[in-house]
Amino acid sequence: MLGPRITGERVRLEPPNEEMLSTFISWFTDPDITRYLGRIVPPSMPEEREWFEKVCRSDSDLIWAVYLGEKLIGTTGIHGINWKDRRANTGNLIGAKEEWGRGYGSEVVALRTRFAFEQLGLEKLMTEAFAENRASIRALEKAGYRQCGVHRRHIYRHGRWHDMWLAEVLRDEWATPPAEAEPPTGGR
Repeated sequence: MLGPRITGERVRLEPPNEEMLSTFISWFTDPDITRYLGRIVPPSMPEEREWFEKVCRSDSDLIWAVYLGEKLIGTTGIHGINWKDRRANTGNLIGAKEEWGRGYGSEVVALRTRFAFEQLGLEKLMTEAFAENRASIRALEKAGYRQCGVHRRHIYRHGRWHDMWLAEVLRDEWATPPAEAEPPTGGR
């Protein structure tokens, strides 16, 4: 399925189209972008078209293109939706490297999470990230994801093993913001 248009404060999520596939492939050719992705070999255009057509027909995957103004900067999705148990996996990619570190990933995760709980009626979202990918972990935590485990030495990449950080967010935890910290008491 292609996700509906969702407008945030700075970014918007739009249904992707076939014209974007060459941009997606170009992102997959950049080792800086793929260092924290499961896929290390870029897809061919026929493979990318096949993936896109499959997702368009899917009733358990939902994807968006991420825009900053008129500029395509990434993708996000809700994958493997289990409608009976109301849970799914999530993922993000900010492919425009010049936009890294500006908080767009955090906004994307928040928009996607809100949609999953309020529009799809899901109960739980799950994700994983390379343990050293601090930017992704921060973005996920800002949206309410909590660590629930670690797959140790789970991925072998670039001559070494990497741990995978596992996280989830439950609807009721997301809907109820954490209690505000009590102000400090006493003197200096």
